[in-house]
Amino acid sequence: MSNQAKPIVGITMGDPASIGPEIAVKALLNPTIYNICNPVLVGDAAVFQDIARRLELNVTINAIKLIQNAEFQLGTIDVYNLANVDLANLKFGEISAMAGEAAFASVKTVIDLALADEVDATVTGPINKKSINEAGHHFAGHTEIYAYYTDTKKYGMLLVEDQMKVIHVSTHVSLRQACDLVKKDRILEVIDLLYNGLISLGEPNLKIGVAGLNPHAGDSGLFGTEDDQEILPAVEEARRRGYDVEGPVPADTLFSKAATGYYGGVVAMYHDQGHIPFKLTGFKWNADKKQMDSVKGVNITMGLPIIRTSVDHGTAFEIAGKGVASPDAMVLAIESAVQLAKYRRKNLLAV
Repeated sequence: MSNQAKPIVGITMGDPASIGPEIAVKALLNPTIYNICNPVLVGDAAVFQDIARRLELNVTINAIKLIQNAEFQLGTIDVYNLANVDLANLKFGEISAMAGEAAFASVKTVIDLALADEVDATVTGPINKKSINEAGHHFAGHTEIYAYYTDTKKYGMLLVEDQMKVIHVSTHVSLRQACDLVKKDRILEVIDLLYNGLISLGEPNLKIGVAGLNPHAGDSGLFGTEDDQEILPAVEEARRRGYDVEGPVPADTLFSKAATGYYGGVVAMYHDQGHIPFKLTGFKWNADKKQMDSVKGVNITMGLPIIRTSVDHGTAFEIAGKGVASPDAMVLAIESAVQLAKYRRKNLLAV
């Protein structure tokens, strides 16, 4: 594939006080990334230069103001330079409005670049929600930022790791509120988003499992009525529309089956119902070292007019700047963004 045929992927810095800059630089030291795409980091070039120096990495940071000035060469990391971090006042692992503003600016900028067709896909590094809010940007997370600035009303968070693909009916709300959001129309909407995601990712298994909300999926109303009154009607309507879907399936059974590849993807009713089994699959904790040996998993926002994937882990403030952060999830997020960009280019359709 020619250099011009490779998708341009914009990758945000994340919170500069986090592991975000470190995993971005480490990911771009992987030759595979340059074989499949033309990556460009978006953030403060000085932050990336500081990380490269601290970790003694043999890499050149190329600060640019225009995407067309990027070199896209292994060993030279192109940075769309926002120059908005005061390194003298940046402290690893600390929440600050400055770090929040810099993280937010990198996200907003990469969205603008994608909307202007200057990049083919976007990948986001981890942000700290408190830092973002202290900077005056009152969003629950990346998903909501993207939805707001792309004027998207129907969207969903899809997590991908190997055979486990999980989309959520709701995410960043309280558990009490999440129960109130389990409605037939929203569940149907999310089933549709999941199906489109599976197709875009090239997943051959299009069987969808839908989790119940309550223990034993309500057990015929003994433990709640949402399963019978909202989830089941949504599943029945999805079948009428031609989807291969089953549910509501008790969550403790659903995810055991999903981990084996029985379902191509599953619908979780709320954040932790989907995230906990997902992270048990992709995150490997080393009890002796008291750190993660591997952190795998990709977060894809479905329903947007642009492509957005992300690492599915947080800022890891406790290890920021120590050089021990794994870039595995960032590599996977870039690879997923490339897959989605290729699908979009081939089909000329929105994800």
